[in-house]
Amino acid sequence: MLTGLALGDLAWLALGAYAFHMMEEYQFNWRDWARAVIGLPVSWSDFYVTNGIVVVLGIVQAQMAAHVPLMPLVFAALMLINATFFHVAPFVWTRGRFSPGLLSAVVLFYPLGIAIFARAAGDGVLTPGLAIGAFVGGAVLMASPIIFLRLREKPYFQQTP
Repeated sequence: MLTGLALGDLAWLALGAYAFHMMEEYQFNWRDWARAVIGLPVSWSDFYVTNGIVVVLGIVQAQMAAHVPLMPLVFAALMLINATFFHVAPFVWTRGRFSPGLLSAVVLFYPLGIAIFARAAGDGVLTPGLAIGAFVGGAVLMASPIIFLRLREKPYFQQTP
C-alpha cells in the first residue's frame, strides 16, 4: 500500500503519524511514564513545546521532500529512533510495562519510516552517505530536547535574578 506513494506523500503521512503518536503519548500520560521509567525531568510544557517543534519540522520536511530528500529521511530516522529507543526498548527493559506511544510507534512509525527509506532507494536518491546523514540528523533531533532538559538544571543555565 505505501510502496506506490511518492516521497512527498509519505512525508505528509509521517507528519500525520507523528500527530497521532503525540495524542497517544498525551492520553496515556507520557510525562509521568518518562519521569518514572527513564528518569527525564520533563513537564507538560516541555512536551508541548518539543512536539510543537516536531510539527513544524514535519511540515517543512513534507513540503521540501521533492527538492531535499534528506529532510524526510531525517524525519523518518527520527521516527525509527523514537520508536526503537523510547518505546520498544523500554517496553522490553521493563518486561512489558506499557510505554505511552508504543502502539503508534510500532503500527505507524516503523512502516512509514521504512517506507520512506525504501521510496528514496527506489527513486535512486538514497546513498550510504545520505542514509548515515539521515540517522545522524534524526539522532541529533531526538537527543536535543533531552540534552536541553539536562543542561537547564546546571547553574550556568539558571535564569533566576
